[in-house]
Amino acid sequence: MSELEQVEKQTHTLKRTLGPVMIWGLGVGYVVSGEYFGWNLGLAHGGPLGMLAATLLVTIMYVAFVMSYAEVACALPRAGGVFIYANRAYGPTAGFAAGVSQLIEFLFAPPAIALAIGAYLQTYTAAVPAWGFAVLAYFIFTGLNIWGVRQSALFELVVTVLAVGGLLLFASATLPHFSWTYFVQDPLPNGWSGIIAALPFAIWFYLAIEGIANVAEETRDPQRDISRGFIYAMATLVFLALLVFFSAVGVRGWEAIVFDAAGNESDTPLPLALGYLTGGKGLIYHGVVVLGLFGLIASFHGILLIAGRATFEFGRTGYLPAIFGRTLPHRQSPAAALILNMFVAFVALATGQTGELITMAAFGALALYMFSMASLFRLRKTEPDLPRPYVTPLYPYLPAVALLLSTVCFSAMLFVNPGIGFTFIAIMIGSVLAFRLFGFHEKTQPQ
Repeated sequence: MSELEQVEKQTHTLKRTLGPVMIWGLGVGYVVSGEYFGWNLGLAHGGPLGMLAATLLVTIMYVAFVMSYAEVACALPRAGGVFIYANRAYGPTAGFAAGVSQLIEFLFAPPAIALAIGAYLQTYTAAVPAWGFAVLAYFIFTGLNIWGVRQSALFELVVTVLAVGGLLLFASATLPHFSWTYFVQDPLPNGWSGIIAALPFAIWFYLAIEGIANVAEETRDPQRDISRGFIYAMATLVFLALLVFFSAVGVRGWEAIVFDAAGNESDTPLPLALGYLTGGKGLIYHGVVVLGLFGLIASFHGILLIAGRATFEFGRTGYLPAIFGRTLPHRQSPAAALILNMFVAFVALATGQTGELITMAAFGALALYMFSMASLFRLRKTEPDLPRPYVTPLYPYLPAVALLLSTVCFSAMLFVNPGIGFTFIAIMIGSVLAFRLFGFHEKTQPQ
């Protein structure tokens, strides 16, 4: 192989450096910010009872999904995730549509987290606006991702462990003060329809865990470690979601962690809850604020990592200019894809609407789940001999549950969020029409 060929190979491949502990760290890290903020906004719609019902429904969906998704992730360990699976199962147009839904999820979630990072930092200084901190975060952590995947994953593991510690610290401080009277206060402020409106915020508890599949190409033993990473990360997140929900709401009721002193919706529910117990002072209060910041950083940085891989796969396939499908020769990181994602995110940041960004990301996630489960069923039929190191337990029931519940959640969210929902659908339809019009479906397809 010539030197030129070696460089060409390097620029189209990713480096295998990740082990099982780092996979768990990435899986939890992608999501852990959802325990620190965002979910509380669902309480304004559903109250504690409605939000709890939405969370339990979504938890069932995610458990079924994760235990099914791991099958295709292990069978087809590529950076493109669902883009690869749907393409293999249904052809280029379906694959492209699945890839777009994945990109929408991974591109809209980080700006929401970045704004929350800004809100947490404003706890200490209001001199810099939240969007200013958000832009700075993008520059810093895009740079870290360009530096290299192993460095990024090691950083992710450290901040994830700290973030989980912060949630445990918060629960240890608040659970002794838990009150059922406060917890059941105004339990359904908008009636049973509030459950539907709370769904995107319940999804936020787990959104992006599927990103484990997008680093399969950088995992030393993807056939073994990806399935374990999914299961261990999901178990951790279910425990943390329920722990934080009860410990936060039970301090002073749901309104206390949704609205700040000025009556505005807040991105800092845990500091608000602790503020009632500590007066906004003390080691525990500041510890949770600082560790909460680590939690936000973990998810922000982690989703930047997987978003870069999703965009990279589009570039490598030829659906984006070739530069976005290349890696740095020595770092083997998708630098151009990461930088493109950053500038797209700046447009989303300009909205300043955390709730709307979360909802758009949730629409993308649910579409991804539907595409992936449909692909699993199709591949079982069309490629029964495809090597499957991990096989879905209780097949076909678990993937059927995941497909059904993701469809129900998507339909319900569309009903209560028609503006954002139809914007999402318009983006999907417009993208697919452009894909067909410009002949991208005739390009050589990934396998």
